[in-house]
Amino acid sequence: MQKRVVTVDMDCSLWEVKMIFDNTRFHHLLVIEKDRLVGVISDRDYLKAASPNLGTAAETTKDTATLNKRAHQIMSRKLHTLDEDATVLDAILLFNQKPVSCIPVVDDERHIKGILSWRDIMKVMYDKMTN
Repeated sequence: MQKRVVTVDMDCSLWEVKMIFDNTRFHHLLVIEKDRLVGVISDRDYLKAASPNLGTAAETTKDTATLNKRAHQIMSRKLHTLDEDATVLDAILLFNQKPVSCIPVVDDERHIKGILSWRDIMKVMYDKMTN
């Protein structure tokens, strides 16, 4: 699990989301409201919502306006989470059962404790196999 996460508020603009994805190595942003997890935005969610003409010679004001959308308009609301006591096998089962690319780790009140990606699982598996 990665304890370093990036969060955005529900009213965060896609322009801000774009800047985060462009300037960090994160592929998922956790959306919060009153310090509680309410959604997830993946880089793929952003790419689906933003105009493909952004940054090209064909860009128009209509394309730029797609960046005025808000996080709550594109975030995944159907969340699949784990608690801090979950095992690696719990995470693998969830990854295999649900079409997710990250799993937020939260406490009972949905406060974020970290985020788990399939890469984290692969690292654990590799370490177990090589040690």
